[in-house]
Amino acid sequence: MANYGMVINLNNCVGCAGCDIACKTENNLDHDVHWSFHVTETTGVFPNVGYRYIPKMCNHCENAACIKACPTKAMHKDKNGLTLHDADKCIGCRSCQLACPYGCISFNEEVQHQLRMDTEPLLAGMTSCGKDISKKFDNVPIPNYNPDRAKTYDGVRRKGIVEKCTLCDHRIVDGKNPWCVESCPADARIFGDFDDPNSEVSKLVAENSSFQLLKSKGTKPKVYYIDEF
Repeated sequence: MANYGMVINLNNCVGCAGCDIACKTENNLDHDVHWSFHVTETTGVFPNVGYRYIPKMCNHCENAACIKACPTKAMHKDKNGLTLHDADKCIGCRSCQLACPYGCISFNEEVQHQLRMDTEPLLAGMTSCGKDISKKFDNVPIPNYNPDRAKTYDGVRRKGIVEKCTLCDHRIVDGKNPWCVESCPADARIFGDFDDPNSEVSKLVAENSSFQLLKSKGTKPKVYYIDEF
C-alpha cells in the first residue's frame, strides 16, 4: 500500500505541453477530452507583468469531493490512494463532475473517438480514412490505440459515463511511472509515495516552498507545485 501523488517543478517546466500530448496517446483520449491540461495567467500592467503556466490534472485528493458526491461509489479510492472510476457502476449523473473544484472530470456524450472512425478518405486516392488505417493495424478500435490502457480501464470509453486521469494506474501496477512523468523532457514531474518519508516527492515537499491548487476547499490535493518563478 502506498499514497501516490505528484510534485511538479514549475521552474523546470518549459511549457511545451508534452505532458498533455503524452496523456492523450497513452490513454486513448479524444480531441476534446483532457486528463492532463494547463492554464496560463497573465497579471499586472506593463512593465510589471506576471505570468504563470500551471500544468493541471486530477489531484487524487485525500478528501476527494467527487467520491463524496458519487451516489453509486463509482468514484472510489484504491489501496494506493488513487482516485479511480468504475465505469460499470457509473450512471452518468455527473455529480462528481459538478463537485470537482478543479474541472478535471469529463463526460462522454458519445462513444469516444466515434467521429474519427470515418469510412471515406478526405481526398480520394491521396489519403487514408480511419477505417483503412485500423485494418492495417489488426483492426484496432481507433487509428492511434494503446492496448495497455485496457488493462485496468476501458481502452475506449463508452457513452454516458465520466472519465478522468488515473495517474496511469495500468503502468503503476507494473512498477512504472505515469506516462506524463516519463515523457516530460525537462523532468518537471516527479511521481512517488507520500507515505514514504524517504521518497523523492516527500523530500521535495519537505525541503521546498510548495503550494496546492484550491487548498482552501479542504480536498487535500496530492499534486504539489514547487519552485514557482
